[in-house]
Amino acid sequence: MTVPVLSFVAKSGTGKTTLVEKLIREMKSRGYKVGALKHDAHRFEIDHEGKDSWRFAQAGADTTVITSPEKMAMVKRYAVEPTIEETLASCFTDVDIVLTEGFKRSSLPKIEIHRRECRRELLCRGESHDPSLIAVISDEPLALDVPLLNLDDIAALADFVEARFLR
Repeated sequence: MTVPVLSFVAKSGTGKTTLVEKLIREMKSRGYKVGALKHDAHRFEIDHEGKDSWRFAQAGADTTVITSPEKMAMVKRYAVEPTIEETLASCFTDVDIVLTEGFKRSSLPKIEIHRRECRRELLCRGESHDPSLIAVISDEPLALDVPLLNLDDIAALADFVEARFLR
């Protein structure tokens, strides 16, 4: 069985992280195992200079894993960024759903976040028409060809996600 994946997209500063964080909490309260995947277009570091894992990487380790009784983290070096499909297949086999932030150019099903205060054209219904858009979540009425969800109603968003991906 393939794990369902839903990507949240929006322009910077719209509140993607906050929304996904609230949805994760709601889905967890309903008993689901939730994976989260964030795309970072910039270089990021989770190792800290001088720590053992950083030292292993500096020595040339291609993969470094840190484990504890409660969590595990892996740092893997790549010559080319893996595809989202490769990342999903290797990292998210033990969850009911994966929620992603970003990946706006992927063919993943997407919900776009829109805020009145941002007053920007939608990414997926502006200059381009993204067929993978399945809904928009907004704090103002919009005329769209996909369902419009209320930005302040996380329970309704979770109901939508359940009905679409988990039943």
